Amino acid sequence: MTSDRRAPLTLDRLRDLAELGEIDTVLIALADMQGRLQGKRCHVRFFLDEVVPHAAEACNYLLAVDVEMNTVDGYAMSSWDRGYGDFVLRPDFATLRLVPWHEGTALVLCDLEWEDGGPVVASPRQVLRRQLDRLADRGLVALAGTELEFIVFRDPYEAAWAKEYRQLEPANRYNVDYSLVGTARVEGLLRRIRNGMAGAGLYVESAKGECNLGQHEIAFRYAEAMTTCDNHVLYKTGAKEIAAQEEMSLTFMAKYDEREGNSCHIHLSLRSTDGDLVMAGDGAHGFSPLMEHFIAGQLACLSELTLLAAPNINSYKRYVDGSFAPTAVAWGRDNRTCAVRVVGHGDSLRVESRVPGGDVNPYLAVAGMIAAGLHGIDNELPLEPEFVGNAYASDRPRIPATLREAAAAFRESKLAEEAFGVEVVEHYLNAARVEQVAFDAAVTDWERRRGFERL
Repeated sequence: MTSDRRAPLTLDRLRDLAELGEIDTVLIALADMQGRLQGKRCHVRFFLDEVVPHAAEACNYLLAVDVEMNTVDGYAMSSWDRGYGDFVLRPDFATLRLVPWHEGTALVLCDLEWEDGGPVVASPRQVLRRQLDRLADRGLVALAGTELEFIVFRDPYEAAWAKEYRQLEPANRYNVDYSLVGTARVEGLLRRIRNGMAGAGLYVESAKGECNLGQHEIAFRYAEAMTTCDNHVLYKTGAKEIAAQEEMSLTFMAKYDEREGNSCHIHLSLRSTDGDLVMAGDGAHGFSPLMEHFIAGQLACLSELTLLAAPNINSYKRYVDGSFAPTAVAWGRDNRTCAVRVVGHGDSLRVESRVPGGDVNPYLAVAGMIAAGLHGIDNELPLEPEFVGNAYASDRPRIPATLREAAAAFRESKLAEEAFGVEVVEHYLNAARVEQVAFDAAVTDWERRRGFERL
């Protein structure tokens, strides 16, 4: 008997692969607040005998720590006073897949529940599911695609750490945007990532160079929104792991240096639950009234929901005029100077948000786009004329320029409270507070260089 390792991975097939000795490890994973995969490595026999029928557990501090995994104050769900108990990891078997870059390994993503079976509403997958349910109530489904950029370095992660991430060697020494010669220099890594993701069930479209030194992008085909976000977080984890195996490193941080940052443009469209087009129509630009209201909602809510798309101090360093990262709250047809770019025609008509960077948690950003769109649809918001020209030089309202500004707008947002609930709003406001306090207490290299001798 031989196994087809490209076929969809069902539980029955996993049992067959385990019997053949081809799979011995199953990763049970959750997406945390930062959009990282956390979890456990289980032996396949334990996974099949115990996790499949009974689920698993993990400490609930996984949704109540900072990026360094420090326990921090201010979270209602998890604290020293509450004893840092467990929540339940309930596998979503539709996400079961092979992990080709690790020998004999499969992975399943999990939803988070409390012991009584209730959902952990602040978990990123649940935040998105709530918005998808709101769409379903209106007979709609969301399709999404994420375009995620990263910068590749010749230094392994351990060497980069030892150098304190200074003077790293980029994989390319010049702008390789669309350059086949330039991308060939790092094709060994890019090919491994592409093929690894294809083996994990992602539909790989292409890879291309980008503007910053060593910067690249691998694109994947759109899918239903939850599937796209699941694929996104697996891809980020896998790309880092494959780079480490190649004794290289890569970063998705929004702004590594003063050159172009890493973006994560999110494309979103709606269909009816029957698959019918709902955004294309007979109106101006080929829009339906629903499409007009959906775009108007994006603009109306962009500033107050920016926190969901730009969750870190570093996120806001991307927003520089003339950098291909947006600064103006405006929409345009195929206009890359606007925060909201509309592309495609007919069945490909879609909205692109250019606000998120490579550090985005996709579940939260897509949830924010859906909530904004529904606000526009439910209130039949009129769509302002498209912006034509250079939005950087316009007098349009500005995207929040700092995490502190974005958090304040999120705190005051009635829409956020109505769409996500008080618990979710307070949870992610606390995450922003923790990030801001940590940064405000830090002494940076810039300060030392500027002030050590001269002040």
